[in-house]
Amino acid sequence: MSAGMMGIIVILVLMLVVIGCVAYGILRAKRAVENFSQEVFGTSDIREGFKQVEEEYASTPKSVSAMTSLYLPKIKRDFPEFQYDEMKVRAENVLTSYLMAVDGMNKGALTEGNSELFDKLEMRLGMLKGSGQREHYKNIKIHRTEISDYKKRNGRCIITFQTALQYYHTLEDENGKLLAGSEEMLTQSRYNTDVIYIQDRELVEDERDLSLGLNCPNCGAPIAGIGSKVCEYCGTPIVELNIYAWSFSNITESI
Repeated sequence: MSAGMMGIIVILVLMLVVIGCVAYGILRAKRAVENFSQEVFGTSDIREGFKQVEEEYASTPKSVSAMTSLYLPKIKRDFPEFQYDEMKVRAENVLTSYLMAVDGMNKGALTEGNSELFDKLEMRLGMLKGSGQREHYKNIKIHRTEISDYKKRNGRCIITFQTALQYYHTLEDENGKLLAGSEEMLTQSRYNTDVIYIQDRELVEDERDLSLGLNCPNCGAPIAGIGSKVCEYCGTPIVELNIYAWSFSNITESI
């Protein structure tokens, strides 16, 4: 056998050894991945495991900052007539109608809110229209709503409701092409909804909000402070008109 033939055989043998080592390494790596997937996901197919995690994440409601038991007594001391259950339902309805207004590109679908909330909605719809996009929220389902914050500043009392909910969310271009989201995979999300009461009109900076406080039913003078029971101008006894002295001012998604 010639030296050249011997060299070719040696090279072939070395190539087979290298291929064998690579194949063995791949096999070991595959087995390691399968063992890891089996331990973590309960299946040897890691792709199936990640799919299961994605589906579980999509079906598991997000938690909310449940501070109702802490803040509600404080709110009731400031506003004895405050009806928590009714206000919570209102907050959920406003949130749902806000999302449907975005879905339908229809500002009028928002059931209630002050000028601040309507302006923000109009700005969002304008941005979508300007970019030639449509945002859709289908099959909205609310899981839980709780009070997450209560604060007083700049003449306002602000209660923040936090809501966990789910929906099918998609973003499309003007031709209906899907840009983001899924029509088949649920999205779990969380939103903050602010409702405000004008505590002291003299401290309010936004003139649009000056009309949100209560007025004396006799002389029409503004009632300046929380808990006022008598009009300081004409002496007429004041009873809180109803829960609608509160107005919704802001809705934001909480990451």
